[in-house]
Amino acid sequence: MGRFRLKGAAMDTATGTLRMTLADVASLAQVQRPVVSMWRKRSSGGPLPFPGAAATANGVELFDADEVTAWLQATGRGNNPEAHNDVAVYAKLTVPAAEAPRNSRQTFDGLTSLLALKVITGETLSKSSAADLLDAADEADPDDVFLYSELEALGSALPGLASFADRLADSAFSASAAFEKLLGHRFKEGLREHSDTALTDAALKLVAAAATGLASTLDSRPLFVDSTPGGSDVMLSIVHQFGESAPVTFLNADHDGGASRLARRRLAVHGTDSGPVRVDAKGAFAVSGPAVHVAQYPAPGDPALDTVGILSGIENIVLQMDDSQRAVVIAPARVLCDALPGEAGNLRSDLLRSGRVRAIVRLQQGMLRAKPREPQALWVLGPSFADVPIADRWTMVADLSTTPLTLDVSQDLISDVVASMGDRATIRAHSFRFARLVQTRVLLARTGALVSVPPGRSTTAAAGAEAALRVEKLVRVLSSSAAESSALPAVLPTESNAPPPPATVQDLINSGNLKYLKGIRLEVADLQGKAGSRILGREELMDPHHAEPRFITLLDFAAKYPAGRLTEPGDVVFCTSPRPATMVDTEGGAVVVFPARILRIDQGDPGGLLPAVVAADINGLNPADKTWRNWRLRRTAEAQRQPLTNALEALQHEQAQARERLKQLEELATLITDGVAGGSLTLTDPISIAAPEEGTA
Repeated sequence: MGRFRLKGAAMDTATGTLRMTLADVASLAQVQRPVVSMWRKRSSGGPLPFPGAAATANGVELFDADEVTAWLQATGRGNNPEAHNDVAVYAKLTVPAAEAPRNSRQTFDGLTSLLALKVITGETLSKSSAADLLDAADEADPDDVFLYSELEALGSALPGLASFADRLADSAFSASAAFEKLLGHRFKEGLREHSDTALTDAALKLVAAAATGLASTLDSRPLFVDSTPGGSDVMLSIVHQFGESAPVTFLNADHDGGASRLARRRLAVHGTDSGPVRVDAKGAFAVSGPAVHVAQYPAPGDPALDTVGILSGIENIVLQMDDSQRAVVIAPARVLCDALPGEAGNLRSDLLRSGRVRAIVRLQQGMLRAKPREPQALWVLGPSFADVPIADRWTMVADLSTTPLTLDVSQDLISDVVASMGDRATIRAHSFRFARLVQTRVLLARTGALVSVPPGRSTTAAAGAEAALRVEKLVRVLSSSAAESSALPAVLPTESNAPPPPATVQDLINSGNLKYLKGIRLEVADLQGKAGSRILGREELMDPHHAEPRFITLLDFAAKYPAGRLTEPGDVVFCTSPRPATMVDTEGGAVVVFPARILRIDQGDPGGLLPAVVAADINGLNPADKTWRNWRLRRTAEAQRQPLTNALEALQHEQAQARERLKQLEELATLITDGVAGGSLTLTDPISIAAPEEGTA
């Protein structure tokens, strides 16, 4: 290869010194960080004091790892009896300045390269000189695509790091486990491109399960392709899914960036059958034959990729696909699911028109470690069914934004995803738990979110004749004691009264049917408990019938909060924390206090919305669903709006009377209990009191 070689005798392979911070000691001992400080303080005057700091770096004390492990063993402290063997995983190697790598990133790249070389050669690294190590690296990586440059760059630090790599592998029980330990420290080692894009274990398992499920439908040896720069987390999760049950081949992008080289080292250290796929400067590539593409956007090699860039990456996958290939893509829901105007929206629409987007799944928040509040989504790509007219094509959609990814949820979702690859007959034969069939032209016509499902319904709800019979029975029972039985509703089953489809809050705001108003922040000193304008806030929403009334005088409100506005009759006041809750302000004239907010229905164009129905939908949501702009609200047919309003008003009047009667019964019970127990009242048996004889006064 014509590369420079270090000649001469073997260089010194001393491993330098292992140093640990107090946080590292806590991780090694498997205790909380404050526990270590307590050990250090309490043992200072005893026969076995905690080791003193050996050095200080950037104001942080560093301790000799061997002294720490000896102290743990002598005192029996901590919860890790194997601390002496595990210490290399948690410690950092310090070497003389002349032999030290330039920075922590060079150390990380060097150690991961050495661990990969250790797996490839199957030999102990510390027994080789620097020249021998570079010769072995040249044989393992003749084209310098994943480790040679990293080892050559270490210079005189190579022997020391090689010995440390051996100790690290022994400490973690294998080179691959040691590699994952190093990568697991990405958050504290400054590997921003990796920490910013790291998915949770639940998300990785879901994507891997989807990919392996799709691979099982192909009549060939599983081939997985990742064309993103530096993607390896999903690949490794697939390795764990398959284990040693079947031979698997991986192809990853041939980008030359550090993240891509690390991805290739990672596949090598796990002993996978892998190779490169050629990706040009525009991201285009080609793979022939059956394959499953996996991709996470943004990828570690391009963590700042914008919306258009993400969709362009997916487009490159779609353009080279044929009907024998499948793909699973995970990316932010704002790109794959939510409303997307402008150039990005047009690009996404083109991808939908291709017919290869077989399923769209919105996931809950918390799938991305660095951005736990940013929801992710899946696109599953497959055959385009070119023989089906464009107007008749379909896509499966599912909303798991409030559903935890438990084992049964993941399994059923994967079953739905695999079924979405089939033709219409196959889909109709499958019982979907989460997904539902939507015509692609309907998705293209939407200006808002692509994924939406009707809100949860009451467990007592039934359809048609069954619901009508239940209503009739309840009316009959209630009429026997109701003061005005005529106020109770009468219903008939029908199949022709189809209401408008549900819509998201954001879609209704965009169409002008709803208006969103923020609550204001009030100073506690301005609140009163006796008179003025009513205050509606989180307390009133959480317990509307028992919350202590709060008021503010209208003069104070107008003078101190000029930007504030009062509610109007029919406003829906809601909050999202600690759970979604709402109430309808039938009177108006109230002050809404943050975090409560207002949804105001346009009286001129309500779009089928009724305040009571909106409130019922919000109060029936999953307690974890805080994404209020994506809440689905049911709408009512125009002919039924007024009858439903009248019926609900009558029932709410009956409910208020029932609550008042309940209060009176509770008061009566209290008076009787206290009176008899206190001796001020005497109960008499009404049966034992004889009725007055006829003719007596």
